[in-house]
Formats: sequence, C-alpha cells, structure tokens
Amino acid sequence: MEKQKIWLSPPHMGGSELKYIQNAFETNWISQYGSNIDEFEKSLENYLGRNSFVTALSSGTAAIHLALKLLNVEEGDFVICQSFTFVASANPILYLKAVPVFVDSESSTWNICPNALEDAIKYCLQKGKKPKAIITVSLYGMPFMVDEILEISRKYEIPVIEDSAEALGSKYKNEFCGTFGDLSIISFNGNKIITTSGGGILISRNLSDKKRTLFLATQAKDNKEYYSHSELGYNYRMNNISAGIGRGQMEVLENRITKRRENHVFYQQVIDKIENIDLFSEPTNDFYSNYWLNVIMIKKDSAVTKEKIKETFSQQNIETRYLWKPMHLQPLYNDCQFFGNNFCGMVFDNGLCLPSGSDLTDLCKEKIAEILINCED
Repeated sequence: MEKQKIWLSPPHMGGSELKYIQNAFETNWISQYGSNIDEFEKSLENYLGRNSFVTALSSGTAAIHLALKLLNVEEGDFVICQSFTFVASANPILYLKAVPVFVDSESSTWNICPNALEDAIKYCLQKGKKPKAIITVSLYGMPFMVDEILEISRKYEIPVIEDSAEALGSKYKNEFCGTFGDLSIISFNGNKIITTSGGGILISRNLSDKKRTLFLATQAKDNKEYYSHSELGYNYRMNNISAGIGRGQMEVLENRITKRRENHVFYQQVIDKIENIDLFSEPTNDFYSNYWLNVIMIKKDSAVTKEKIKETFSQQNIETRYLWKPMHLQPLYNDCQFFGNNFCGMVFDNGLCLPSGSDLTDLCKEKIAEILINCED
C-alpha cells in the first residue's frame, strides 16, 4: 500500500469558502463581477492598511505586468529585477519588449543586494537610460532589505515594484509586505499561504492607480454605452467564484501564518542536531517571515547533497523542491546583464525546500525529522 503523500505546500481550506461560492451561484454572479470580488478587495485593504488600494486579478504575473504598464514601461526600457526568483517576476518585462537587468542577492535575506543594485543602476545610466522600475522580491516569505532598497529608489528616483507573491503576512519593522513598493503584488496561487485557486492582487498607493489597473484588466473599455477601445487592454480580472474562496481564506489567514511559523520552529529544533545543514531564518528582529516555505542549505564539503536528500524524501512519498534557479542562469535570460558575485547561484546549488504546509501533522513531522537526522549516515 502506497504511503500517503506529504506535499510541499498544499491548499488548506478553512470551511467557510463554500458559503461565499454558494452565494455567487445563488445570485448568479459567476463572472468577473460580484460582491465577493469587492469584499475580498476590502478585506485585503483593511488587513494591509497604509494606503493600500487593492485590485483583484487573475494571477500575480498579471499584476506585475500591469504594474509595469502603470509605470509606462515600453520597448527598449531597462527594468532591474532580482535574479533569485520565480520566472513570473521577470517574464512580464519581456511581454513589453523591455530589457531585464538582473541583480544578485545578499546573504542575510537572499533578496536583492543593495550594492549590486546600485552597480546595475549606474550601468543603465552609462548606457543613457535610467531604469523604469526595480522589481524586488520577498523570497519564500522573507522580507527584502526595505530601508536600503527604498533609499536607493529615492536617490535615483526609480519606482519599486514589490513582488510579495510569497509574503502575505510577512512584515518588516512591523509593517506588512505589500505596502513598501510604489506598486506591490501578492499571489494566491494554489500553493501559497492562502489561495483563491489561482489569482493575485495589484496594490497601489492611490485610488487613481487602482482605477487605471481595473480599466486595463477589463479589456480597457472606454466609458461609452457601446464597446469602444482606444488602447490595449487585458482579460486579467479575478472572477467572483475565486474571490469567494479568497474571502473564506482570509478568515483563517492568521492561523495559517501561525502554523507555518510553527513549522519553522520544528525545523530549527531538528536542524540544530545536524552538523552539515543550516536553516534559512530571519536575520534580525526587524524581519518577520510567514515562512511560506522552509529552506535548508547544505554546507560546503558535506558528504550529503541536496539530490541525495531529495531522493530519500521522494522514496518516502514526501515532496521537496529545488530552489528557484536564478534568472541569469536560465536559458531564456542568459544573454541579459547580471550584477553581483553569483551568491544566489551558490544558494541554488546547495538549497532545498521542505514540506511547509499549514496542515502538516505531528506524524508527518516525525517522518520528516527521521529522514533529516539520518541523512548523513
């Protein structure tokens, strides 16, 4: 009999999602309009605070694309992007035929390095073009170096698109991720800390940008009684059923964050017993991670490898995953400029994501601990 699978980060329903979905069916609002969308956006605005104007969209990728559009990114423009991220952070740059410039990570948060960022900006300026945007990521739920990056943003007057796809509920100096960028995004993909089955939000700092986002996300229909279109729009609006799932998920968000952070405490207790493995953790008390995923680093010269650990978990029907392969190492982007010392490449070579779902049971944890402790044998 096959062992029950332990997933990396599965969806975790709270129970009230069906109530909101049922309401959508009963009222016949099953399209990209309806009260679930409005209420889901309001709940997120109330949660995030700090001048957060939320537009619910079909994905986090769509949100990044529209953020670039709001910043008037066009063909040939430079856009600086953190290299250590999922490809969705960078692909929208190519949608607009702009030019990605990738930046390495620093060692404390594994996010965009301030020194390498400034080098990238200077390179762009020497080429005669100031970058149109800086895309920074809060990787695996860990906030980036907010103060340092925003200082550079202000110094060169370059707006920040904050990719907090993985960081709902994470904080820096007690302020939520998703509130730091000129524009910010969060993802609700099926594996995120809460989900709408697929979806995301674009968070703007003012109502006019929210209205502009909604206009572009609904095919850019002019304000006329008939269908008139003066510019290119997109079919990016979240639907009312997905938003209903989101409303139910918002009711259990704090519980899900607590459970993920408890997973991190569990992993720390296990890793403390292992000589050749480190656990990616908050560098200081300024950082508060939702620990969407827990990530281990195998130390150099260790006899064990990430491949061996992954295979051992796989044999026990336990899902793990390699880290994001940095963008500057991807075939699609290997001709792009990269600034840094390839720290993120070293992390990719030696890191592994471990099961981190908020429904991880004590029995599951016992199985995981046993494998980790015996991995060096």
